[in-house]
Amino acid sequence: MKILIIMAVAMGVSMTSADTVVDGMKKGMKMPKNYRMVPMSKAEILQKGKAKMFCPVCGMTLPVFYRTNHAAHADGKMHQYCSIYCMVDEMKHGKKIADVKVVDNTTLKFIDATKAYYVVGSSKPATMAKKISKYAFGAKEVAEKFSSEFGGRVMEFDEVLELAKKDYESDTKAKKMRQAKMAKMGQKVYKKKCKEITQKFATAAEAKSHIKQSGVCGEIKGKPLQAVGLYLISR
Repeated sequence: MKILIIMAVAMGVSMTSADTVVDGMKKGMKMPKNYRMVPMSKAEILQKGKAKMFCPVCGMTLPVFYRTNHAAHADGKMHQYCSIYCMVDEMKHGKKIADVKVVDNTTLKFIDATKAYYVVGSSKPATMAKKISKYAFGAKEVAEKFSSEFGGRVMEFDEVLELAKKDYESDTKAKKMRQAKMAKMGQKVYKKKCKEITQKFATAAEAKSHIKQSGVCGEIKGKPLQAVGLYLISR
């Protein structure tokens, strides 16, 4: 139980109020609600393939971070990201990014990112970025209202993209530290919950997809699943 609680802290993200860290926890003890999460039925998944529910860069489960999701054609193939950070990561690794879309936090539908209004630096949690949150809206007046309630500055896509590029190195450093801690926890979960996995994976998304489809680790999900995925690509 202690391991899984530490994992939640190390990732810096929260679970839904309906989830408990483990079934055997003290009855009624629940984690805080994750503002970024939406029900599976509300999430648009634009990419295809067995690992379509996971960010192709970091492996995060897309509906869990849906309010900060972006999507784009990366070298001609549709990719959906948990955050603008992960999209920038692919750009930094030489992928040609086109037709960028972002989730409108009003309708929960994808819209053209170049026509969106972002609220940057609100009190709502960031995704992958070290500190600065970025939420998009289809209407400027809605973004301004969100900003007046939760803080932050209203910006357009080009400005937000440049900011994400500027912060990329520091955000990456922080991400690597979090993921290294998570991978160590994942090793412990793997040894306890999983049958031997000899297959090699290029991404955490591929590893998580294999775990879910094969059932090799039982019914693990959420942060334990993410942790095992990170461990499998780090070993």
